[in-house]
Amino acid sequence: MIWDNNFAISVLPVLLQGLWTTVHITVMGTLLAAGLGLVFAVLRRQAIPVLSQAVSFLVVFVRGTPLLVQAYVAFFVLPAYGISFDALTTGIVVIGVNYSAYMAEVYRSGIQGVPKGQWEAATALSLPGSRTWGRIILPQAIRTVVPMLGNYLIQMFKDSAVLSAITVVELMATAQAIGSSSFRYLEPLTLAALLFLAVSYPASRLVNRLERRYAPQH
Repeated sequence: MIWDNNFAISVLPVLLQGLWTTVHITVMGTLLAAGLGLVFAVLRRQAIPVLSQAVSFLVVFVRGTPLLVQAYVAFFVLPAYGISFDALTTGIVVIGVNYSAYMAEVYRSGIQGVPKGQWEAATALSLPGSRTWGRIILPQAIRTVVPMLGNYLIQMFKDSAVLSAITVVELMATAQAIGSSSFRYLEPLTLAALLFLAVSYPASRLVNRLERRYAPQH
């Protein structure tokens, strides 16, 4: 099969629409994962009976099962029990919950890295828990894990292609649909790969800069 510039140019706008959907999934999924992961990390640190154990089990379960299986269960199984959303919403929730489990571990490492003296000082000053977490612990913990969270954002952007399996029309699904209808896969799949690279490479460079900026000073 020989590359056809005219065909490539003609399908590029459609692929860009798929890219927009992929970016939308990534942004919304990251917001969900970052917020939920932080909640999971704090709850596990609080060691609340039953609740912290349930959260720990959820984190281990999500990390131990494939994203594709989770997407299939959410989209094909849960509707039988009255839990049903459109494909895009389901995809965002699934990938957000999946990555929240990984981000929870990142937050946990950041929280554990806060010097013990900070906790002791907050206790000595009789600060309420909300102020201890909001003003002292989390600002220090999050600062150190920002680069790792950025890496997960990039990984989520690429993993969003998995959601094509549950009919989410993102970039990869768009490329496959073009190939199926035209019987030409070279151009749409190549362009899809280049579009993924065009977004993920600059993002990875930015994360590298953040890693250098927030690296521990010796």
